[in-house]
Amino acid sequence: MNERTIALVTGANKGIGYEIAAGLGALGWSVGVGARDEQRREEAVAKLRAAGVDAFGVPLDVTDDASVAAAAELVRERAGRLDVLVNNAGVTGGMPQQPSTVDLAAVRTAVETNVLGVLRVTNAMLPLLRRSASPRIVNMSSGVGSLTRQTASLDERETGPLSAAYSPSKTMLNAVTIQYAKELRDTNILINAACPGFVATDLNGFRGVRTPEQGAAVAIRLATLPDDGPTGGFFEDAGVVPW
Repeated sequence: MNERTIALVTGANKGIGYEIAAGLGALGWSVGVGARDEQRREEAVAKLRAAGVDAFGVPLDVTDDASVAAAAELVRERAGRLDVLVNNAGVTGGMPQQPSTVDLAAVRTAVETNVLGVLRVTNAMLPLLRRSASPRIVNMSSGVGSLTRQTASLDERETGPLSAAYSPSKTMLNAVTIQYAKELRDTNILINAACPGFVATDLNGFRGVRTPEQGAAVAIRLATLPDDGPTGGFFEDAGVVPW
């Protein structure tokens, strides 16, 4: 069994996910780079290794049961356990998303990846997480999933554009995170949702004002919580995000 801390980051071949993997790797951890695209995955692994990270590729499509099961088996064979899972993979579903005209396929796509994908991956990895001394799960959410913030302003600069798929999928992800925390309350598994802020990534056409490295910071903090740390919360750099 590998004695290093073992982490898996989904959607880790670029953007925030890559920077989370890099940040955890810089701690001396062994980091699985979960990604669908083989070339991008292997390029990310090579880049991380060149920076001194003990990185390994994990073929992973969070929308596919067989792919997720194979990923869990790969981690089991490599390390025998999983210490930290960061559910970072996400999609918008495609824009525009005005509720009255949204393509329902966009809603299905967003929910399939952003919610069902998290459920699928988390459930597959839970047996490995239960073998860890200090297991952590971080679900990468978004401030646009906050109902409090969505109803506090009509300014799209604060709430993001109208979104009948992406924003509600993150709200549902937050709700799912709470349900996991309730189920796991008698275990040593801590699970929290993270808001990275408005980060410049291809998800938003690089319109964001924060760097992927800045966006990764909150996930790294939640991945390294002490055993008496919070669970079932929603956090950003500045602290607690209102539901």
